[in-house]
Amino acid sequence: MTQAIKIPESFPSEPEGTPHSDKPVMVILGTEERGNRLNFKEAWDYRELLLFLSWRDLKIRYKQTVLGMAWSVVQPVFSMVMMTVVFGKLAKIPADGLPYPVFNYAALVPWTFFVNSISRCSFSLVGNSHLITKVYFPRLIIPVASILPGLFDYAIAFSLMAPLMLYFGILPTWSVLYSVPLLTLNIMVLSLGLGLCLSSLNVKFRDVGNLIPFMIQLAMYATPIVYPLSLVPEKYRWLMMCNPMTGTVEGFRSALLGTPWNLTAICVSVAMSAFFLVIGLIFFTRVERSFTDVV
Repeated sequence: MTQAIKIPESFPSEPEGTPHSDKPVMVILGTEERGNRLNFKEAWDYRELLLFLSWRDLKIRYKQTVLGMAWSVVQPVFSMVMMTVVFGKLAKIPADGLPYPVFNYAALVPWTFFVNSISRCSFSLVGNSHLITKVYFPRLIIPVASILPGLFDYAIAFSLMAPLMLYFGILPTWSVLYSVPLLTLNIMVLSLGLGLCLSSLNVKFRDVGNLIPFMIQLAMYATPIVYPLSLVPEKYRWLMMCNPMTGTVEGFRSALLGTPWNLTAICVSVAMSAFFLVIGLIFFTRVERSFTDVV
């Protein structure tokens, strides 16, 4: 913790003839050495700041906008319409026997939540540089606070899934009650793990900010969003499952639309999300102390 040092108003005069050193004297109003470790208790003590930053980001997002909260559904709905025309009607890509709009939208909603979480988390440290350089608080709060407001947009976009399924006469399975929250948590864990690494790198190497949209675009075509995983030849399917979002997307379709569960892909997705979170936390704590110098 920061320690205050009381400086006297005046110093006693030095005796005549006292030699003076030419070297400058440095007085450190010190901070206690925190070390390269993550203090969860300290982060919990700042939970009110976490909620404040999340609420601030949510208000700023819709401030002075014409459509307001409607922007939460514009991206997935327009993407679904475009993909239905291009891939469903023109390319005639199969959809596991399901109507292509509902098949595509069931994957676009979690994918959009993942993409927005990664993007906001990756730029969170740079965007809050004025806070990092002026006051101390656990820096982990900033990436976490950038992900939480996305849950609001995600909930609104997800709510449109119900009328879309009713229009095509599809009823969800009972597993949706527990599988969707768990799969959503998995997306948040994966987004935070990757976001911690990317946000830390983006502080020092701003090229990361230009690389992220390109990486997201490639990852989308490596994820079974516009096509089912069953369309991939079986000998290459294991490579697709190395993408942690593959199991998550397939899990959403199974819970909502009743497609067969791919437990292998889901287990791989959960394991990789946990792995990226651990790596992200370790890397973040190693470079956290240098943020103030380079941000």
